[in-house]
Amino acid sequence: MTDQVQILRTANRHRLRRERILLYILIACLVTAVMFPFVWILIMSFKPSADMFAWPPKVFFAPTFDHYLGLWDGEFPKSFWNSLVTSVGSTVAAMLFGVPGAYALSRMAYKTGSRLSLFILASRMAPPIAFTIPYFLAYRYIGLHDTLFGLILIYLTFNLSLVIWLMRSFFDAIPRTLEEAAWIDGANMWQGFTKIILPMSGPGLAATAILCFLYSWNDFFFALILTRTEATTAPVAVVNFLDHEGWQWGKIAAGGTMVMLPVLVFSVAVRKFLISGMSAGAVKG
Repeated sequence: MTDQVQILRTANRHRLRRERILLYILIACLVTAVMFPFVWILIMSFKPSADMFAWPPKVFFAPTFDHYLGLWDGEFPKSFWNSLVTSVGSTVAAMLFGVPGAYALSRMAYKTGSRLSLFILASRMAPPIAFTIPYFLAYRYIGLHDTLFGLILIYLTFNLSLVIWLMRSFFDAIPRTLEEAAWIDGANMWQGFTKIILPMSGPGLAATAILCFLYSWNDFFFALILTRTEATTAPVAVVNFLDHEGWQWGKIAAGGTMVMLPVLVFSVAVRKFLISGMSAGAVKG
């Protein structure tokens, strides 16, 4: 009997080991598939133009920084700054307006708050191209075309619904008895919100702000349609490297790396806040 138990345990250990190895292989394949485009464009940004499309591809080459130096000789630094201003500005504005709105919806009657939240979320369900012509004509009429404020306003309209929808779930998870205890001690509603609710929803605030920033930073469509020269953002500037000789693939790769790198570094740096915030909002009670 003891021998049979030992055999079963050994078989289970081997099975678990095989399953773990298979899982590691699948994870490695997934990571490779996800990271390959990023690694490829990074390597391409350091390749000399003559080796960029060589066949067979050159694995070993003398790296060059000419593509990166060429970026900063033109308008790309200005576009990079425009992306930073619009992303940060729209994120701050969305949080300032959306967080109090989410709190108000959270403390409403359940049916009323749910209906209003669904109505707000529905504003993101339509494809962006459906708003292209109305936005373009309106911006031309009121003078917001090719302005940073115009882009911030556009990103605010889309990020606001995201902030309200996400933060409402975080506020729903915070017991109302904590606010009621603060009210009994003499605090008003605003004090209960700022001193009780906001500190407890820190991970949710961080996760929501991170997502808003990433959506604004990565936007290409509206930045392409609603800007021309003054408010061009970095993603749009990358595709403008076209001259009489054709596409400047070295600058495109270097520009794509410059646009991608801050997002990757920022995402890795705040991954703990993002994961904890999203998981905290997933559980109510």
